[in-house]
Amino acid sequence: MKLKKSLVSILGATFFAASMVGSVYAQAKPALTEIKVSYQPALYWALPFFVATEKNWWGELGLKPEFSTFPAGVPQIAASASKSWDVGGTGSVPAVLGYVRFGIKTIGLSNDESAGNALLATPKAAEAFAANPQSIKGQTIVLTGNSTGDYAVQSCLKKYGMSKSDVVIKNMGQGEIISAMSSGNADFGGLWAPNIYTLEEKAGAKVICSGKDGGAFVPGALIVRGDYAKENPQNVAKFLAIYLRAWKWMNANKPQAIAMMKKFYEQGGVTISEASMKKEFDTRPTYDLAAELKIMDNSKGPSQVDGWFNAIAAFMQSTGAIQAVPPANEYITDEFVKMVNADKKLREFANNTK
Repeated sequence: MKLKKSLVSILGATFFAASMVGSVYAQAKPALTEIKVSYQPALYWALPFFVATEKNWWGELGLKPEFSTFPAGVPQIAASASKSWDVGGTGSVPAVLGYVRFGIKTIGLSNDESAGNALLATPKAAEAFAANPQSIKGQTIVLTGNSTGDYAVQSCLKKYGMSKSDVVIKNMGQGEIISAMSSGNADFGGLWAPNIYTLEEKAGAKVICSGKDGGAFVPGALIVRGDYAKENPQNVAKFLAIYLRAWKWMNANKPQAIAMMKKFYEQGGVTISEASMKKEFDTRPTYDLAAELKIMDNSKGPSQVDGWFNAIAAFMQSTGAIQAVPPANEYITDEFVKMVNADKKLREFANNTK
């Protein structure tokens, strides 16, 4: 009896210990890897990150994002020098500047924002411009220098046979431009969405020419610090997969995506109408994994993206922002989009619409 009792006790204790160990393993979660993500508070970068956070997609791939926001691309890329961020989204103009100054790489496109960067005018000035585009000569245009908005404005001037020297350029942040034009202290401004919609709704401003109207292709860029890409390629591929999934889901679930957008903008203190939110989706084509692979492919020579960025770099050289046009293959790479496609888990994750 004593032997039987002893065995029962031993077995019971063993079972209890095993169950405790099993419980510990069941409760233990793999440690998440921190990744520092930078962006500007605009739909095409920030909203995918917001959606991914709301749906815990970062955690699914073992990442823990730490976000930092910037009012424009120039201060954003400058912050890379202190390694305050690892990956992010920015405009194509600061992406080029980021490579020249800080070795930043472009790993994909966020969207086609050609129609989302534009030259706007107050109602009276817009009327005069419509009657005679040359009426803008000698006028002051407020814009954010070395930005996609700047690129769009200069493309518009070129369309009408003018250049920067035919107008007075005043450098301002986007918030300052909205204030200046709303208060009657400026008649013309270069802005990007959603600031365009805010100014339209607050001051009745009109888009008199977009980058698209001016013949400019203005892509948004997904970027990474060069040193981070070398040291953490798998994290970069995961970041890209998360971004691609967010847009895949949003394009397949627009009513829910617009609700998410409203929540995102409200949390950021941005007032935007539902009509403008819908316009954001309509005017900004985005790229899924298959499209990224196609436009980034440089296996048979320069890719489409290479060509677009070469044109942007040439514009920047003409304005004195950079001394020479950097070879596109030095800073634009399809390495990480190919990594996503080659990894079954990441490929399926990036293409998931649920």
